[in-house]
Amino acid sequence: MDTFYIVTLASTALVLIAAFSSLLAERFGAPLLLLFLLIGLVAGVDGLGIDFSNNSAAYMLGSIALAIILFDSGYGTSMQSFKQASFPALTLATFGVLLTAVLFGVAARFLLDFSWLEGLLLGSIVASTDAAAVFFLLRTGGISIRDRVRSTLEVESGTNDPMAIFLTAALVGIMANNQGLDDIGLDLLILFAKQIGGGLLLGLGGGVLIVQIIRRVPVERGLAPIFVLALALLVFAYTSAIGGSGFLAVYVAGIYAGNKKLQARTSIVRFQEGMTWLAQIIMFLVLGLLATPSQFPQIALPAIALAIFLVFIARPIAVWLCLLPFDYTQRETGFVAWVGLRGAVSILLAILPILGNLENGQLYFNTTFIVVMVSLAIQGWTVKPIARRLGQIVPPQIGAIDKLELDLPGTANHELLAYRVVADSPVLRGERIPRWARPSLVIRDGISMRYQYAGRLRENDQVYLFIAPGYSRLLDRLFASKVAVSENDNEFFGTFTIAPTRTGEELDAAYGPGLLSKAEKSMTIAELMEQRLGGKLDYADRVKIGRIVLIVRQTDEHGNATMIGVSLEPVAPATRLPLFLNLREIIHAIREYTRKRRK
Repeated sequence: MDTFYIVTLASTALVLIAAFSSLLAERFGAPLLLLFLLIGLVAGVDGLGIDFSNNSAAYMLGSIALAIILFDSGYGTSMQSFKQASFPALTLATFGVLLTAVLFGVAARFLLDFSWLEGLLLGSIVASTDAAAVFFLLRTGGISIRDRVRSTLEVESGTNDPMAIFLTAALVGIMANNQGLDDIGLDLLILFAKQIGGGLLLGLGGGVLIVQIIRRVPVERGLAPIFVLALALLVFAYTSAIGGSGFLAVYVAGIYAGNKKLQARTSIVRFQEGMTWLAQIIMFLVLGLLATPSQFPQIALPAIALAIFLVFIARPIAVWLCLLPFDYTQRETGFVAWVGLRGAVSILLAILPILGNLENGQLYFNTTFIVVMVSLAIQGWTVKPIARRLGQIVPPQIGAIDKLELDLPGTANHELLAYRVVADSPVLRGERIPRWARPSLVIRDGISMRYQYAGRLRENDQVYLFIAPGYSRLLDRLFASKVAVSENDNEFFGTFTIAPTRTGEELDAAYGPGLLSKAEKSMTIAELMEQRLGGKLDYADRVKIGRIVLIVRQTDEHGNATMIGVSLEPVAPATRLPLFLNLREIIHAIREYTRKRRK
């Protein structure tokens, strides 16, 4: 019992230290997940002396934590974002992982004196981006990235783990049994189809199961979040047990459940947010404890060289080739290439060669650990400056807002929102609340009063309103503070505006001719942008057409574009090299070159 209490004390202390380190990370801009990893290293066998070497336990704990993170990631992904980014993101999650593994494997073959198979195994281990790191940076990192780019990165990080796990597990099995790729080629294809197909089908079925149980079973409000999380882990465990990809299944289940109207949704979201934080802390701490830093100097130089190769060569080439058919600008492709952080997933996969008793098992783990730390340090520390440099940070549409969503009992078809009236908000300046919103209560200086008798709203008033689901965006604008207009906003949104109902033919006549095809000329500008982007328009979406850029400058409460900005300045490329050109731009450049040669 004394040992149990000591272990509990040490574990709790580490979690608290990791939680408090978020204040340090916010102050100095350090990558928080890297801090969690370093705390585990400091507390480990070469630091404070905690000797944790149970690889199986670390893998199991890490897998459960990752399943929790992936479910929450899927739960917070809107169906619109998923549809908009699904094809490019899934291309990155499959072919991108394979290309990265091959390129990295070639470099590992020469830098570590590995065989080709050993190099490909190490490449497979580090080939996938880390969902925890990517979602943390994009959702809680204090930056607002364009929806299309953010969705691409989120969906990629949520769906690329199955490919990396499949490649790693297959190669470990081949090497452990001294087999060749030729001997089990068909078996690999069957295994891959079972992993991906099982993950998709059981994930969708699991999402339906979660929604139906929460809707039909009279669950106590406080138990609803626990039911949802337990069902998600059930989907993960069952899918994995029958040979499917549990990580893909739990992510798909999260997307389905998160896009359905559920009771106690606010409680579910808050509970999952806390559980995701705890899962991230535990996962990175455990993996940090598992490492032995005294072994790192032996392979530090080649491992750092491999990390730099991954960040600056392998990842950018794989991203460019995968996004080539899609209309991503050079800057967008460049940013996607940069946000390819490696994290806990790679370290978890590096445990598999040790569990498979491979000859260089510990070497894979140590090399991967160094690659992850370098990736988190370089990319995690520079995401915001790179996003600003490449023009991916969206100017805020509204200022600060203080809002609370409250759950209603039963199946009421309304939402209850509580707003605090902040300085410089439109409602404080006399803007009227729309008729479809039903203000019910105002709390002023601790005193409750009916809205009808409160008179003109004052700063710091708490206002409670009932609204129909999906209509909160306009109210957010009424209760938000005045946003500061940046000098760069005109550069971001263009020098002047046009109506989205104008035709493509007018656009082609003004800035062409030859910019648009015959079919595109018959579309409105809004339809043209939607066709190019492959989904509904969102605030700050951009489409480059020839030498002009069309930008969504304003949207209404339903999300429809009401104003389009036009930038006549050519968009500066992400690099001087023609590395990130998309297919349309390559064809346009060839035509321009041919036309000049003829002249």
